[in-house]
Amino acid sequence: MVERIEKHGLQVAAELARFVEDKALPGTGVAADDFWSGFAALVTDLAPKNKAFLDRRDELQSQIDEWHIRHRNQPHDHEAYKQFLSEIGYLVEDGPDFEIETTNIDPEIALVPGPQLVVPITNARYALNAANARWGSLYDALYGTDAMGTPPPPGGYDRGRGARVVARARVFLDSFFPLDGTSHADVRRYHVQDGALLVDDRPLADPSKFAGYRGNPKAPDAILLRNNGLHVELIFDRAHFIGCRDQALLADVRIESAVSAIMDCEDSVACVDAEDKVLAYSNWLGLMQGTLEAKLDKGGKSLTRRLADDRSFTAPDGSALTLKGRALMWIRNVGHLMTNPAILDAQGNEIPEGLMDAAITTLIGMHDLTRDSGNSVHGSIYIVKPKMHGPDEVAFTDEIFTRVETFLGLPQYTVKIGVMDEERRTSVNLKECIRAAKHRVAFINTGFLDRTGDEIHTSMEAGPFSRKDFIKRKAWIGGYENQNVDIGLECGLSGKAQIGKGMWAMPDKMAAMMEQKIEHPKSGANCAWVPSPTAATLHALHYHMVDVFAVQDQLKAGGRRAFVDTLLDIPTASYRKWSDEQIVKEVENNAQGILGYVVRWVDQGVGCSKVPDINDVGLMEDRATCRISSQHIANWLHHGVISHDAAMAAMKKMAEVVDRQNADDPAYRPMAPDFDGIAFQAACDLVFKGREQPSGYTEPVLHQRRLELKASQAS
Repeated sequence: MVERIEKHGLQVAAELARFVEDKALPGTGVAADDFWSGFAALVTDLAPKNKAFLDRRDELQSQIDEWHIRHRNQPHDHEAYKQFLSEIGYLVEDGPDFEIETTNIDPEIALVPGPQLVVPITNARYALNAANARWGSLYDALYGTDAMGTPPPPGGYDRGRGARVVARARVFLDSFFPLDGTSHADVRRYHVQDGALLVDDRPLADPSKFAGYRGNPKAPDAILLRNNGLHVELIFDRAHFIGCRDQALLADVRIESAVSAIMDCEDSVACVDAEDKVLAYSNWLGLMQGTLEAKLDKGGKSLTRRLADDRSFTAPDGSALTLKGRALMWIRNVGHLMTNPAILDAQGNEIPEGLMDAAITTLIGMHDLTRDSGNSVHGSIYIVKPKMHGPDEVAFTDEIFTRVETFLGLPQYTVKIGVMDEERRTSVNLKECIRAAKHRVAFINTGFLDRTGDEIHTSMEAGPFSRKDFIKRKAWIGGYENQNVDIGLECGLSGKAQIGKGMWAMPDKMAAMMEQKIEHPKSGANCAWVPSPTAATLHALHYHMVDVFAVQDQLKAGGRRAFVDTLLDIPTASYRKWSDEQIVKEVENNAQGILGYVVRWVDQGVGCSKVPDINDVGLMEDRATCRISSQHIANWLHHGVISHDAAMAAMKKMAEVVDRQNADDPAYRPMAPDFDGIAFQAACDLVFKGREQPSGYTEPVLHQRRLELKASQAS
């Protein structure tokens, strides 16, 4: 039985109430009674509005389903469909041109294009790694991955590979910090004279790229360079095992990498009750206070990981120069859908989890506003709000944060929001969504997987969808990605806010990432998601190669590339004569991904996993990837592409595969041969009840089954 404490009519789980009053409130200047009275009023006034927006989603979905059913087996009439969406209020008319009016944006958001990390806030070590990924070793990133074409050899340090790493790093320096008449590979000495960098007595071809140094100018410990807003630090150390063999004593090249990071309370976590929410909030508090620590064992030694310090240099003019040692941190709240048993209203109903996140993560963010060297230098709190459907829901989010700011005593618009462009009703109305929060928007981001999951669910009755790889090739996805940038630029985000792109999901495939992910800065996006600090260091090289602001200027001059019509091109399969083998392969691939993710989510509370796919390639899986896979099977089941029995056979077959892939995990509970565990049942619910899930989301099933498992363990 959960112990609860009454707070202004709310029944708050005792451990959450104690956390708020004993940990989160002290130091903010907000009295406990003022917080709880303001929060209770927020819930009383806005929970009914929250429900009304969810009811509106269901109403629109029902109308769209009926339209497709009425027009089944007829050629798709695009214009009639578009007119229908306008008539029911799903598609709204664009208003006049405007630009966002967001103020007090930090430079990492407005002015410095670069990689963005997304990590589960419930894992303190991952959160610290992400925050500290502002700087990364290029030597380590090249040596420890396949970025140079081959994976690192087993065993100790390989000198031959190390020499290739050093040579590759010198190529990087020659490319972006060239010297007149020589190469960095031939340099014997870097030093500073009269505020200028001299390299074997030669200046840089572009002296303005010299940003500072540390140590004695005649023999610096470090040289700081800058290109396209990103810094590069050359580390000199004659005692280092690499530096002592280098003619210039160059021991490492450190790259400014994850300029920003999202600490995630949503898709990558499993937070189903007060215990889980307190863990998430506690880690966020530690980050905002600068006190978060994580103990770990590495190489047989016990280590304590903490937040990195800022980095100090001497600027070329002799003044002190300080650079941040940590990424600028966002916190991602949950969307409008879910409730949480951590707090009940006066009638005993769970309150909307999004209201709880808004109030408590903003309260915690206030701790940063009083620190001299913290997260935001401009006094802003950055919150990503996912899974909003259309302009009215974005306006509702703006209202929520205005209410929160009021009872916390913060100036209006202290909270800046990131709008995830991942639901179709937001994509087709993106300009109006941005307008609805034009004083708060500091980020828009595409999310292909959630966007595809919503596409399938929204158009479930339109017919069977293409296989997943073919969905990516349809016109709508290119239109979606291009329009996001186009509208962001039209609404004045360039130089004021982030325009972001989605995740690289294969953390062990860095060579492929280096080949493909350069397309994100080339597209005009000034940030893109990466799965690890190492990936951030490597992806940062793309932002040296591409001047994103120059790309954005060219795009603005060229005009809009994509329009709503392309986004409404439903990616159903035009050729449906799949062989039985092709159908089974597609379903098994989806089933394996679902099961590999869900079994750890339900049984172990792990919300983000590197899950081996059917070919044993490790893929980063979260609820977004689970959503597309489950909705895809649900769509094929609904249209008879595969039978219930055949789909169940695929689920059981893949459960045995997942069991084998996790055989070395002592905490893992096998699903086969009985197939009666809660995790297997949860995966089946996502598939066989997928059509009835709200907007195709996975959260209701996963939360219910996780709570069921936790209850069984407590009894």
